[in-house]
Amino acid sequence: MSRMLAEILEQPDALTRTLARNVVGARRLRAVLAKRDIRMVVLAARGTSDNAATFGRYLIEITTGLPVSLAAPSVHTLYRANLRLEHALVVGISQSGAGPDINSVLADARRSGALTLGITNEPRSPMTRVVDECWLVHSGKELSVAATKTYTGQLLLLYLLAHALGAPIALDELSQIPDEARRALGLREHIAEMVERYRFMSHAIVVGRGLSYANALELALKLMETCYIVTERFSSADFLHGPIALVQADFPVFVFAPPGPTLKQQESLLKRLTSLHADTLAFASREIRGNRTIIVPIQATSDLYTPIPYVIPAQLFAASLALVKKINPDAPRQLAKVTQTV
Repeated sequence: MSRMLAEILEQPDALTRTLARNVVGARRLRAVLAKRDIRMVVLAARGTSDNAATFGRYLIEITTGLPVSLAAPSVHTLYRANLRLEHALVVGISQSGAGPDINSVLADARRSGALTLGITNEPRSPMTRVVDECWLVHSGKELSVAATKTYTGQLLLLYLLAHALGAPIALDELSQIPDEARRALGLREHIAEMVERYRFMSHAIVVGRGLSYANALELALKLMETCYIVTERFSSADFLHGPIALVQADFPVFVFAPPGPTLKQQESLLKRLTSLHADTLAFASREIRGNRTIIVPIQATSDLYTPIPYVIPAQLFAASLALVKKINPDAPRQLAKVTQTV
């Protein structure tokens, strides 16, 4: 078994620990934020953590009404711009907590008067020393280069962050997520049988919308880094504005279609892909009528809490496909666990 797969299987326990050990911090931050004039949130991250930040942007804007920006680190590290952030909460998200560009954003933001929060899996990392407060993903050491359990841990902490910002997210609802993750792992054998179909796939597209858009970004990243498949990723709205021209017969397209406000549009997209004779696979809670889409059946849950249980089968897909393609997903070529960028 690859380390990547082993770490995917660890996620229910990791999520349970992460939630239990950060509830007090979330309540404390909620009290602090109630006394601050916070008018916007800025999220800074790279790689998989940046995909988590994309989820955070949707989640916080949907549930709190606060505008959220995704930081461009080069504005700080290369252009040396001075931003006015005295009414901002600036959050750095990093598996390692060692990225100099993300830590530069946090340090500059703190000097500019922002309240700063770090989210990392490493308690002794440089990030912990440059922020006002730090929340830890308690997933245990992540040994595979491909991040999996730290990604879902980051998503869980972003739920807690939304809660701290006043979102109507109840902690007892979050406590159900580890069990949802455990149920999603029950698809392991089904997915392992399915991936043989994609052994010779060299290119693909992944599509999501709203809260599931981050998972589309994440699955595409995993297919690129662990299976060496050229993978484009789109919001379904953007996809229809031009990139759908890429699709022809047998072109592989993966679609996230969870229940909620985006489902009707995703179903419409899947029917159109069928008319184009694309090779489509959907992560969905029910059969999509009127087309030949392959379904990875995921137990339905409320839209707000679908991202974690829906990404786990996608992680299993990438890990299983790497095995079929005889690629070691734990050591992708030219990659290291910590990437030093400025």
